[in-house]
Amino acid sequence: MTRSRTITIKDVAREADVSVATVSRALNGHDNVAEPVRKLVLETASRLRYQPHAAARSLSSRRTQTVGVVLPDLYGEFFSELIRGIDQVARAHRQHLLVSSYHGHPEEQGAALRAMRGRVDGLLVLSPYADRPGFLTDNLPDSLPAVLINTQLPESGYPTLSIDNYRGATAMVEHLVESGHKRIAFIGGPADNFDARERARGYRDALARLLPKQSPWELPGDFDEASGYEAGRKVLEAEVRPDAVFAANDMMALGCLYAFNQAGVRVPEDIALAGFDDIPLARFVHPPLTTMRVNIAELGGMAMGRLLQAIESGPDAAAPQLLTPELIARDSSLGIS
Repeated sequence: MTRSRTITIKDVAREADVSVATVSRALNGHDNVAEPVRKLVLETASRLRYQPHAAARSLSSRRTQTVGVVLPDLYGEFFSELIRGIDQVARAHRQHLLVSSYHGHPEEQGAALRAMRGRVDGLLVLSPYADRPGFLTDNLPDSLPAVLINTQLPESGYPTLSIDNYRGATAMVEHLVESGHKRIAFIGGPADNFDARERARGYRDALARLLPKQSPWELPGDFDEASGYEAGRKVLEAEVRPDAVFAANDMMALGCLYAFNQAGVRVPEDIALAGFDDIPLARFVHPPLTTMRVNIAELGGMAMGRLLQAIESGPDAAAPQLLTPELIARDSSLGIS
């Protein structure tokens, strides 16, 4: 059985009795083609089942139909949900994704950004280093459209989308105080992480406003289960324990919960527990975890939409978009009776 011959643009031109250049202009929507000729070319191409070569089409438009995504990591629920949201919008617009991670090192991220040059039509960037002087200008060409995620740089000229981490953290502290808790500890995230800094700031400010006699009780964390577990162990070693623990993300809250379970400490009867992000697992642990819901997939989809707009029309001057998290109160933070 022989393979059918691939139909070329020359075949369409020969069948329609026009030049190859005319076929190219008609198929690419140029306005210097008479309507009857355009109609003839399109009908002929359809009848012959002609498929333009993807690489040639990209070269002619100088588009790669590819968007770069540069993230600090690919591990964990947050990043998988973010990529899922980005991919949904990308597929709807027939765009491909080129995803890279730099594992938290600024030098590696600079290299990852530079490696995208000439390979993508635009970039989505989530970076704790974006606010460092010269970081973006040294690594991104001025002509490359980019959207920053979870970074607030109003003077950078790049569109930005962020979670309102500060408001989310203050809302969680308010919930815990309203539930009767007076000694609220906080498990923070990496010191150079924008989300972690904003959530810690919200915790401190809300505590100062609502419980002015209580000093902040902060424990180090790294946004993973292991650091949450270690923080939970430190809480258990305290002579006077907190009556509530607020972890800056759900993964640390789950690690802390495991430490409490190992020690026979009941949640929420002995210590209330809360997280941030509302990852899918949060509702299925025992007790179900109180958290701040962030629609991470929506954040990714919105960022992708803004980037496609910037690619087509140039960057917009709109103010940074903030997504407000929603309090999801579950059994892990039941109030003191």
